[in-house]
Amino acid sequence: MFLRNIIILIICTSCTVDNMSKPNPKKIPFELTQHDDIRIDNYYWMRDDSRSNSEVIDYLKTENRYTDNWFSKQTDYMTPIVGELMNQVPETEISFPVKNNGYQYYQKIQKEEQLPKYYRKGINDEDEIMYLDANLKLQSQKYYSIGSISPSNHNNMIAFAEDNNGRREYTIKILSPVSMKELNDVIERTTGKFIWSYDDDHIIYLKKDPITLIADSVYLHKIGSPSSSDILLYKESDNEFNLSLSLSRTKKYIYINIESTNSNEIRLIDTHNPINKPLVFISRMENHLYYLEHIEEENFFVRTNFDAPNFKVTKIKSLNNIDLANFYTVISHSNSTFINDILFIRDNLVLEIRENGLPEIRIYNLKSNKEINIEFDDNAYDVSLAYNNELDGNSFNYYYSSLTTPPRVLSYDLETSITQELWSKDIVSFNRNDYVDDRFFIESRDGTQIPIITIAHKSTNLKAAPILFYGYGSYGINIDASFRSSLIPLLDRGFIFSIINIRGGGEMGKYWYEEGRMLNKLNTFYDFNDGVRAVLSKDIGDSNNVFARGGSAGGLLMGGIINMEPELYTGILNGVPFVDVLTTMSDPSIPLTTFEYDEWGNPENKDEYFYMKQYSPYDNISKQNYPAVFITSSLYDSQVQYFEPAKYTAKLREFNQSNNPILMKMNLIGGHGGMSGKINQFEEIAEEYSFIINLLDATN
Repeated sequence: MFLRNIIILIICTSCTVDNMSKPNPKKIPFELTQHDDIRIDNYYWMRDDSRSNSEVIDYLKTENRYTDNWFSKQTDYMTPIVGELMNQVPETEISFPVKNNGYQYYQKIQKEEQLPKYYRKGINDEDEIMYLDANLKLQSQKYYSIGSISPSNHNNMIAFAEDNNGRREYTIKILSPVSMKELNDVIERTTGKFIWSYDDDHIIYLKKDPITLIADSVYLHKIGSPSSSDILLYKESDNEFNLSLSLSRTKKYIYINIESTNSNEIRLIDTHNPINKPLVFISRMENHLYYLEHIEEENFFVRTNFDAPNFKVTKIKSLNNIDLANFYTVISHSNSTFINDILFIRDNLVLEIRENGLPEIRIYNLKSNKEINIEFDDNAYDVSLAYNNELDGNSFNYYYSSLTTPPRVLSYDLETSITQELWSKDIVSFNRNDYVDDRFFIESRDGTQIPIITIAHKSTNLKAAPILFYGYGSYGINIDASFRSSLIPLLDRGFIFSIINIRGGGEMGKYWYEEGRMLNKLNTFYDFNDGVRAVLSKDIGDSNNVFARGGSAGGLLMGGIINMEPELYTGILNGVPFVDVLTTMSDPSIPLTTFEYDEWGNPENKDEYFYMKQYSPYDNISKQNYPAVFITSSLYDSQVQYFEPAKYTAKLREFNQSNNPILMKMNLIGGHGGMSGKINQFEEIAEEYSFIINLLDATN
């Protein structure tokens, strides 16, 4: 791609705000040429990879002041909503305890605390030890987050990964849970993911490329040695692949998963001999994805999409001759059933599957070939296998929640078929009977049946109620009907909340994802807008008070739908939005770009370039009446660089022909998930809700 400045033309240098005057950032035309197509970006100057340019920072601060001034003129809904969110929180909240070799590890967070404290105790002991208090870090800095945290196999050390600015570049540290003192081991610029060797002498961890932030290296660190002496175990040279680590349930192998969107390769590290060269299980092949469940010795179950788009389960008994031709099928492929995960318990394969857009748990007995599905009562829900790191016993655990059911961890006994609740999240004063949910299908413009989920307070007049739609539709990610306590203040104010399961997600299986990515991406936007109109046509929601929310790739969705049909919406909540698709995907130096060619396309390919140009929100802003938009982002976001929403805000406001506000709040400390800390996040949620409630007041 050829980039050049054609002229330095400052139309306006004023970025000051007087009362309610709009920020008016300068415009410097910047030419981007590719495939003989010329685009002019007047706000390209806002990109500063160092995040230290005073002019850029001043502009971001000006936008923040403008947003604060707008809110100062509105009714203060933030304060009561934060109070309502706080009232849901118990005095002490305790996480599900994770077992590790005779000990259990868990978190506690007090009602008025931002971050949790970390504890452990013996399974048969009452005495607990608090070994880490994350709140102490927030006393001296504005951002702090714990990523992975893991005890060693023999419980004499605990490793944890911390992020001090939201960039998701984690520093790994190790402490003694008894003395609560940190060891001298400090490993910087990691992904935050690590795994202990079997003897506790080493940890295996991932490092990122400092420019692209793609995880590309696996290192071995010996406890007590400087990180400069760490041994490189594997280096990935293809920047379209990203690395992740996981541990087999047998604790025999560490899996290095080398993965792109459509293919992967797994290499095995022996936890007893981690210094040995990782063993390739199946070499990467185009359009082949596979995942492992180690059983014993050299026995593996392999979940693979080889000649099976929705995956099948196969088995192999030897590492000496790993060949797909030698695998035999245990669970055959089904066009209607997507196999999302597997778990081996005694003579049973427990399957986490998806059918008809819903997740399910299915038990397949390998001896009798009988199948059992666990039944759930809710119309729509979220369920997944979870907390199954123990090998012994005849039961397995799973996570369950719905829009009306707070999260629970349940155990299913394979011998008795009895389900037992192990843990539940306490939501103070919540009564599920006060709310009603529903799930149905609507027809998109090409005849595709789109799943829709709704929830409202039982007293709400659905036909006259304001409605907030939510969507994502990328990466094959499932947006299920999980419990969202943050919705309660909106539902109690008479809002309807609706999830539209658009193509590009994975809710309906592999084909659902394929129909919403690359050269099919426009289906994602069409499905959402068609879903909004169809729901309204069913007398669900007031067509004069329609709101939508999305974040990250869901922010791309928000930008696309209002370019196409702005008249549908009253207001938009757009968080950390990926909106400058074409420019970002044309620059391999921008973090994560190359890894995502298979999701969006590579602009070096002419057909993919011009297809992306059709929907890229930043490139398709035009002079029309846009709805009110509230954009949120963070300066240190590693997933969506801050300059995308900054440029988008400026251009959208420039072209907007309506009097509706276009606002941006840029966290100057924080990352893709916003600020750290429970109360800080409550305030961010309350500010977004305050925005749409004030818009609602203005229309009534």
